[in-house]
Amino acid sequence: MTANEIPNEAGNDPAPGHRKTVEYLKRRALMVVTAESCTAGLIASRLAAAPGAGEVLECAFVVYDPKAKRRCLGVPAEVLERHNLTSEPVALEMARGALRHSDAGVAVANTGVADDSDPEIAPGTQCYAWVFRDARGLHEFTETRVFDGERNQIREASADYALGRIAHYHAQCDAQHRSDA
Repeated sequence: MTANEIPNEAGNDPAPGHRKTVEYLKRRALMVVTAESCTAGLIASRLAAAPGAGEVLECAFVVYDPKAKRRCLGVPAEVLERHNLTSEPVALEMARGALRHSDAGVAVANTGVADDSDPEIAPGTQCYAWVFRDARGLHEFTETRVFDGERNQIREASADYALGRIAHYHAQCDAQHRSDA
């Protein structure tokens, strides 16, 4: 048995829905950059598990610490001070920063808590940003979700959710463009 034939713990394909995401991105010639805090690289890793990911994944930033968010992605200190680290404004600044430091057309960012480490935020709270760059400019979307489960189950569900929403928000960019025309 080769490494490619080894199933994950559940015996399932390690990239179930992400093959569709990769195909969607390939058909539209979209490259992705990720900016990850709570998921710590799982979004990029799950995308990379799908065949053909090399054509659509440019790079990934794992910025767990607030200082890394500022240094690597340029997240303004005032945004970090004004909003909790687990917030849509922080996720949005992470995505914007990732795009500034890449040639990708899509940035996916995540920040959140997977446990009860922050008494002000429910365990499992995950904040996201998806930013699309095209000839018309930037198209920005944010969301907050709460997932149940153990720490790593939450992180895995969060990564899957982030990838699963790319096509949804990209379609909204296209719809917005059609309505503006």
